[in-house]
Amino acid sequence: MSQAILAITEQLDGSFKNISFEVISAGKKLAEKAGGSLTAAVIGADVEEIARQTAEYGADRILVADHEGLKDGLADAYVQAAAQLIAQTDPAVVLIGATSLGKDIAARLSARLNVPLAMDCVDVRFEDSQVVATRPMYGGKVLADVSLDGAPVIVAIRPRAVEAVAAEGAGEVEKVSIDLTGTFLTLVERNMETGKIELTEADVVVTGGRGMGGDDFAVVEALAKALDGAVGASRSAVDEGWRPVSDQVGQTGKVVAPKLYVACGVSGAIQHLAGMASSRVVVAINKDPEAPIFSKCDFGIVGDLFEVVPALTAEIEKMKG
Repeated sequence: MSQAILAITEQLDGSFKNISFEVISAGKKLAEKAGGSLTAAVIGADVEEIARQTAEYGADRILVADHEGLKDGLADAYVQAAAQLIAQTDPAVVLIGATSLGKDIAARLSARLNVPLAMDCVDVRFEDSQVVATRPMYGGKVLADVSLDGAPVIVAIRPRAVEAVAAEGAGEVEKVSIDLTGTFLTLVERNMETGKIELTEADVVVTGGRGMGGDDFAVVEALAKALDGAVGASRSAVDEGWRPVSDQVGQTGKVVAPKLYVACGVSGAIQHLAGMASSRVVVAINKDPEAPIFSKCDFGIVGDLFEVVPALTAEIEKMKG
């Protein structure tokens, strides 16, 4: 059985997402344990220049699928390219980030190749010759170890679950030819919010909940800006139409794991906690001392968020000078 590991990276407009380096680091650890090699796959258009960055995190071999048909980041084209790279490398394990695109690609690859898939994992390892992945279940209440049988197996890694660690890799870059015949999706229009930090990539997330009382998130946005963070919202705030669905944190929204999570006016429903339970430090601000969020936070402030948050922002800006 092959002991090679294939890490599929993700980039946007010529820049790698953080999850790419996290996936490579997870792959490096697996490869060292199995005594195999780590190959990084870089897929997109005009990506050859950035490909060598993957060697800084331990990639021994770097396969570049550079094709104009991949410029729009559409799942069917990416799956075609990824499937061909898997055929060329014959890996034991395929790692990919559990982002919106990554989950789409992973599920399609699993169905196309008829191989097992573990989604949204926080760890992956070899136990003897068995691949075992750890993933949260029941809204993050338990961690389940899932044994995968097959060749290859696909594991989608949750963003921020694995630390990106610099490591030496040979980093031999190979440009490979791929055939995108049979792709059907076409990009009609793309609307991007410029200057906005992606929630799943942010080191700091400041979230507003029902306690905001309306669509004026100015105090939350100001604190997020002072902390160089992203703005999130609870499901209730999104359901009220105060924030777009893309800002929703929770079981039915985005799962985040920042270094700092600040919950403003968020009660702490189970569904919301499932989306931010892996945050390293949680700060809760709520005027209700009985709010469930206080049982899950590291630091809690009982008070009016419209008084507390601006005061915090002012102090942070003062410290920054």
